[in-house]
Amino acid sequence: MPELPEVETTRRKIEPLLKGRVIERIEHDAPHRYRNTEAAHGKRIKALTRRGKYLLLQLAAADAEGDVPHELELIVHLGMTGGFRLEQGKHTRVTLHTDDGVLHFDDSRRFGKWAVVDPGKYASMPTLAAMGPEPLEEAFTEAEFVKAAATCGAVKVWLLSQKPVSGVGNIYADESLWLARIHPAQTKLQPAEAGRLYHAIREVMQGAVNAGGSSLGNGVGNYRQHDGLSGLFQHQHHAYGRENQPCERCGTEIRKIVLGQRGTHFCPQCQKLRE
Repeated sequence: MPELPEVETTRRKIEPLLKGRVIERIEHDAPHRYRNTEAAHGKRIKALTRRGKYLLLQLAAADAEGDVPHELELIVHLGMTGGFRLEQGKHTRVTLHTDDGVLHFDDSRRFGKWAVVDPGKYASMPTLAAMGPEPLEEAFTEAEFVKAAATCGAVKVWLLSQKPVSGVGNIYADESLWLARIHPAQTKLQPAEAGRLYHAIREVMQGAVNAGGSSLGNGVGNYRQHDGLSGLFQHQHHAYGRENQPCERCGTEIRKIVLGQRGTHFCPQCQKLRE
């Protein structure tokens, strides 16, 4: 599933194609999955922002001038396999027509979602509404993270909830925990552990954003951009997807377990479960 680095790369790539353009129409055949999109017709895209794994297109009246507040938000969640393309394909689910061209949304697994809402009205999207701070922004502080981690349950499940920090999914949770030398099932982190994890999350997420995210050749998470380019951070993975391969720190074979219904990779030597 695309996580923060992949979604941020997507935002940066499609922003030049969409910012300032007027949406003429949005075509799809699944109103239960792409909700209220007709409300975006005739609106100008003022800005493209991101919150965790969600893209937010800020919409205003087409004739609005200057720095006027946006009237609506078009929220896009890529799901497991969603992504934008310049050409229509067999998995195209949504086609976005603007006054400057066409952009297609492909999604082979059909888990992606779109919705047009009033600004900040995320009641229909509880994960977005309750999301924690962005990992690369000042609002994500070590002191608050350490305090919250002292009472957490299994730390990987806690990270995946999006409440302590936004945008960290399966890949980057495994990578951050490996870097911090913490077992994914560890509970109630000690201050030193939580501090290491805080800095590991920031380091991993910044590195992944710089590399354009991770592209996996597994047929499900084979993420790429509208221009066909893939991410490169998969070449820097130390834990995720490396089951039975030697740990690059100590040589012990990386193990895979299921935790919180997610495949979880870790080094049993470097990431021992503390009692």
